[in-house]
Amino acid sequence: MLLSALLLTTALAAPAASDCTGLEPQAWADLCVISSDEMKGREVESEGNARARAYIIDRLTEMGVETVGEGYEHPFSYEQALDFRDPNSPRETVNAVNVIGVIPGADRSRAIAVTAHYDHVGQNEAGEIYNGADDNASGVAALLATAAHFMANPPEHDILIMAFDAEEAGLRGAREVVAHPVEGAAPVAFNLNFDMLGYSPDNDIWAAGPYHTPALTPIVEEIAAEASIILAAGYDSPDEDPRNDWTLLSDQGAFHMGGIPFLYLGVEDHEHYHQTTDEFETISSDFFLGAVSVAVELAERIDADLDTVIGQDAAQ
Repeated sequence: MLLSALLLTTALAAPAASDCTGLEPQAWADLCVISSDEMKGREVESEGNARARAYIIDRLTEMGVETVGEGYEHPFSYEQALDFRDPNSPRETVNAVNVIGVIPGADRSRAIAVTAHYDHVGQNEAGEIYNGADDNASGVAALLATAAHFMANPPEHDILIMAFDAEEAGLRGAREVVAHPVEGAAPVAFNLNFDMLGYSPDNDIWAAGPYHTPALTPIVEEIAAEASIILAAGYDSPDEDPRNDWTLLSDQGAFHMGGIPFLYLGVEDHEHYHQTTDEFETISSDFFLGAVSVAVELAERIDADLDTVIGQDAAQ
């Protein structure tokens, strides 16, 4: 989720990427590597961010996910204030990189963008690392699991696998692809976004989006009935307290503002959110793997029922 005030806490010891070797299943290993100390908190333009990006690209290459355009990497840049507290302060150019691949579907005229941001907030002045296991190594691991599923089970529509950079700086990666659709990719008809799927003391996860797209409700309810974790729809109504409307609070917000329907999957804020304690060791494997299973099932159902989800008129 978007950057909030950072509070210093005592960090747990994070694993080294080498400590993740041999972990099973693959999504658990992916979460471990992406949230390891080697990634140094994955801040935009940092060496650790580049390491995380390289790992994602290696995984997509191993699976055989196709590139879009000249490769997986899609660079972009944006301007930001040097002092985020003062929008009128001098500005700097930030160079970021989205990672994008495609799994061809039977219908190549439109695509479902399955997304998760891989950046996080780096380190504090004391050198402590914000490893972002939940936010959002968990979402990237679910993204890779979804890619693996569709590689083994060819989809009905093109599946764009999008790992966004600079979400923490204001949904910059998602805003880039909405404003400048990726050349060579089918138009995006729907966005399924994963952000924070790893930690929930109450064993629950939320699907935001059915308020805006009611056809999603039966899909969410049917998957919830069989899930090993608690899945509920909510946090998407403008009639609620604005703090409880997640519509614009992660990358799905850019798609929504562009008129593209979405479903967002994520947990509620918790005590580790944007803290140095958001570590691999805080994640319950049972909950996380249950959330990954829900994520993959949502992707499968949305692909199968896309005409119903977006409406027949929008599909023509």
